[in-house]
Amino acid sequence: MTYDEFGFEESVPQPESPSEPHVPMRQQFPSAGSGYLGGTSDGWEYRTVFGGSKLAYTYDMVKQFLREEGYGDIPLPETAEELRLFKRPRGRQLQLFVERGYVHNPIKILFPNDTRQRNTLILCVYNEKAPQHLLRFHGVRLHSK
Repeated sequence: MTYDEFGFEESVPQPESPSEPHVPMRQQFPSAGSGYLGGTSDGWEYRTVFGGSKLAYTYDMVKQFLREEGYGDIPLPETAEELRLFKRPRGRQLQLFVERGYVHNPIKILFPNDTRQRNTLILCVYNEKAPQHLLRFHGVRLHSK
């Protein structure tokens, strides 16, 4: 038994066990309009934002999330410092890739354009089972027909 500061018996709420086991995102991609684990999904792209006090902590959160959701086999930069190498400087030169960050099918780890969000990363995960996934991932085809 536990007691509050006045000596009354206090009931401690027990954490609820999930009614269903966790199914990784890679096996069951979030449906369109769903708000899965703080992110949003349109059925073929899931997007969420991670932020920590240091970029290394933020990147560790992203890597852990990807492992838990079934994407542990995707090659990633080893450290946040390696990831930072994929952040291209802004300039007047022609850029082949619009995104500023790491891209490896089916994920993108992007840096926000707002420089005040130094320790923030945007994670985009794409549904590999969607029609014409590869074309859509690389922006060749934006909408399936």
